[in-house]
Amino acid sequence: MQAQEPLTILIAEDSAADRLLLSTIVRRQGHQVLTAANGAEAVEVFRRQQPNLVLMDAMMPVMDGFEAARQIKALAGETLVPIIFLTSLTESEALARCLEAGGDDFLAKPYNQVILAAKIKAMDRLRRLQATVLQQRDLIAKHHDYLLNEQRVAKAVFDKVAHAGCLSAPNIRYLQSPYALFNGDLLLAAYTPAGDMHVMLGDFTGHGLPAAVGAMPLAEVFYGMTAKGYGLAETLREMNAKLKRILPVDMFCCATLLCLSFQRRSVEVWNGGMPDGYLHRIATGEREPLAARHLPLGVLSPQAFDDRTEVHSIAVGDRVFVLSDGVIDTSDANDQLFGVERLQRVFAANREPDRLFEDIEQALRDFRGEARDDVSMVEVSLLELAQVNPSAPVYSDSGQSCPLDWSVSFEFRGATLKRFNPLPYLLQLLLEVHGLRGQSGALYSVLAELYSNALEHGVLGLDSSLKRDAAGFALYYQQRNQRLDALQEGFVRVHLQVRPVNNGGCLLIRVEDSGKGFDVARVMERPLDDVRLSGRGVSLIRQLGHNARWSDEGRSACVEFFWEVQA
Repeated sequence: MQAQEPLTILIAEDSAADRLLLSTIVRRQGHQVLTAANGAEAVEVFRRQQPNLVLMDAMMPVMDGFEAARQIKALAGETLVPIIFLTSLTESEALARCLEAGGDDFLAKPYNQVILAAKIKAMDRLRRLQATVLQQRDLIAKHHDYLLNEQRVAKAVFDKVAHAGCLSAPNIRYLQSPYALFNGDLLLAAYTPAGDMHVMLGDFTGHGLPAAVGAMPLAEVFYGMTAKGYGLAETLREMNAKLKRILPVDMFCCATLLCLSFQRRSVEVWNGGMPDGYLHRIATGEREPLAARHLPLGVLSPQAFDDRTEVHSIAVGDRVFVLSDGVIDTSDANDQLFGVERLQRVFAANREPDRLFEDIEQALRDFRGEARDDVSMVEVSLLELAQVNPSAPVYSDSGQSCPLDWSVSFEFRGATLKRFNPLPYLLQLLLEVHGLRGQSGALYSVLAELYSNALEHGVLGLDSSLKRDAAGFALYYQQRNQRLDALQEGFVRVHLQVRPVNNGGCLLIRVEDSGKGFDVARVMERPLDDVRLSGRGVSLIRQLGHNARWSDEGRSACVEFFWEVQA
């Protein structure tokens, strides 16, 4: 058995005889003794020498033991200094008063040295236990502060990566209420090189740091591929493959992705496991549900993953609402959920489209619910093209080493056209030409229109007039997917030629296809400000490029871009 370490014990007793007797007993037990003749003296001795334990007479002159005990406990603070009252009191109420004053035990007179030794040992064990608890608490608090600081640093990095896009754009409004320091819901938005807008709302399983871990690589893929001009399908395939590779089997990411095209006035949607989003049409008040038709990201293998999207027409002022399940799963004090029906009633009651987002926020506040998960909601509206101002990429090289006189030709055939989008590669190649970088947005828009016209109207034989209304718009893209899946033959050829011209240069783009062609003269008669759902591509090419022309009955299109070298 481990020997007891000596303690410093204060004996507060007004009787000199009792004080001597107790001092002798305590010293024989191996402890150091301090003495006081009254309560005030005991408080002063404690203040100066901080003893480990106090033997306190209850009834003393100047200051009684009860008041002295209260003051000593206050001076000790968090440190446990046991006080054993020495008393001749026998009434229960008097003994209870000893404990209420801060005493930890009491010893009745006359003193029994065996019992006194046992009580001192017991109080010492209690004192040491309290010291250990305080030490462990301080260690835990220090470790907790360390972890919190690590999380704050990680969150700062996370927020800079996750919010590196265009969430501050005038057509985006959002609400994010994290259930923990890290938000398991991920909201991303970025412009494509053509000036379209990609938006993603993701919801990882769980919340907090584990749920946010997958957000970093997902954001990296989203921003990187959007900046290079990849469409939703390619971006989705890469994100799914990455999450499938890095996440444990019990983690995945429900997500809704949008591509809002201000030029085509369309919204492309992919919903994997999220609650229904809504396309709110301002003119009619109708709401089209954007239902989940796919499994979440990170569940299926790359081979089994379904990247098919839905495309809807959208008018200026129309809004797309996307939300996480934390919104509809918010519960009140009676465990009633906010639910889809209550959300639908907010939509139905709204009479001011500009206040619809605030109405939903207010409904959530009025519900007085408690979130069970991260709560996220985003509204994206279609602006006039002139109101869109995507930031241009910044290039830092001098341009002295860029290619000035070259040409290249590509031919993409059936199997490639089904799965491969060549536009990011073509744009990357062209942006090696220093003079073209300032026109990257217009360049990508023209390339995209030329390629999609060649593929959709040429190779696939789709009729653009189908897109005369919202129903026809949906049918057009349904037929596009069906015909692309069944494609066996056909080609799209792209020829690029760069040549020096005076103090600058000229880019010639020629795109050919294997289709049946079209009536070039009739299409060229259309005014450049045509605002119908169909036939916008040719108008856009003529506005953004130079010398746009079609030949071979519409199967070959040419357009030029010029630039000057700044002195």
